[in-house]
Amino acid sequence: MKILFIGGTGIISSASARLCLDKGYDLYLFNRGKSFRPVPEGAHVISGDYFNRTETNAILRDNKFDVVVDWVAFEKEHVEFDIQQFRGKTDQYVFISSASAYETPPSKLPVTEKTPLDNPFWEYSRNKIACEQHLTNAWKSEQFPVTIVRPSHTYDHTILPFRGGYTFIDRLKKGKKIIVHGDGTSIWTMTHTNDFAKGFVGLLGNPKSIGEAFHITSDELLTWNQMANMIGEAAGLKPDILHVPSEIIARFDAELGYSLLGDKSHSMIFDNSKIKKYVPAFKATIPFSEGVKQVLEWFENNPDQQNIDTHLDRIFDSISSKYSIS
Repeated sequence: MKILFIGGTGIISSASARLCLDKGYDLYLFNRGKSFRPVPEGAHVISGDYFNRTETNAILRDNKFDVVVDWVAFEKEHVEFDIQQFRGKTDQYVFISSASAYETPPSKLPVTEKTPLDNPFWEYSRNKIACEQHLTNAWKSEQFPVTIVRPSHTYDHTILPFRGGYTFIDRLKKGKKIIVHGDGTSIWTMTHTNDFAKGFVGLLGNPKSIGEAFHITSDELLTWNQMANMIGEAAGLKPDILHVPSEIIARFDAELGYSLLGDKSHSMIFDNSKIKKYVPAFKATIPFSEGVKQVLEWFENNPDQQNIDTHLDRIFDSISSKYSIS
């Protein structure tokens, strides 16, 4: 297959790119080349800013692909451009949506692909919903060959589940309070990007997946307290956890509040029956306890990536100062 990834060097897409190449697919990556993640050997690179419509039209005018995957579209205007760009030029167009588009908070667990899409808390999620609706209409009205994929919290060896990246580890090492929303017992699903790739790549070129939507997650269920303690255990340290209601955290930082109230503060359990039916070989095999060891090792080996988000660090200090019990 000749496959185009718009993006392709991100947290989620990198592993899928490598797996495509391992399977012998002819892979093209259209991106600006600004990611610190290297382009996998064997991929063809199309250098450019995809959002520069004039430039993109000129570059892709005479190109056809069996599969096109847009990893970076997040507004309705983006997917409308994709429809115009790839109409009649691909057998499958894959839109990367988000599991945060599902009904929030969920009225019923586990979440399936039939769960309504409704997130009143987070504009990012509502934009993804608008994209899905626009693409679904294109499928129904003109058979535009769309497949929708909704990743949940997917990570690789460079990222932690808590906001601020290395800031969490820095606070852990300094003995500072680790802020965990709520009482830390809500259930969450972490999926390693290598596991996600197994399900995702299995959908590419699969005609049965056209017109369908899928989420692809691990079946491992963890609480936020467990995840914080697993990171501490991997670092050989015990986190000093401070539990704070999500609503209070949101008062200190609106963006952090959106991602909590619109996503992470609610328990999310996913039924993966559909992706397993369409891709029988899919099985998540990397537990978070092992994945987080990769993250800590990467940070230790890459001191230039040990960046502290000073804005978030000050917010966490302020919350800690105000709400810690002496």
